Amino acid sequence: MKIKLIRSYRKLNKNGQPTTVFVYAVSGDDEQLAAYKEAQGLDHYRESDDGEPLWFSTRCVGDSGSLITTSKGTFAPDMSEFDKAASLASQYGGNLGQELARNAAAGLLKSSAPAQAVQAPATPKAEKGLEG
Repeated sequence: MKIKLIRSYRKLNKNGQPTTVFVYAVSGDDEQLAAYKEAQGLDHYRESDDGEPLWFSTRCVGDSGSLITTSKGTFAPDMSEFDKAASLASQYGGNLGQELARNAAAGLLKSSAPAQAVQAPATPKAEKGLEG
């Protein structure tokens, strides 16, 4: 099933701390949507004014993504591409890891602007015989 970000809003969590809730529209075939509705149950199933099923999360999964069925019959976002990117970035670390992370993030978030590397200013080197 596919999800598409509709909006987000702020609310207080159980501890009274502000948190952001991301609201996604859910799409799929009739069988998938029926399974989703059943898994959510009467207490948690919500639809938009247009009748689209909604999925709520306190964790953003990007502008669009996929929901997968868990072994317990619930639904969770497919974060495998994010996990692969994080793994590669941490495996290689340093400049390569940073560039892998930057390029992966641009692709995952479908950024239209190219990632730009931030270069550190050049450190001036003292020339021999001119130290003072």
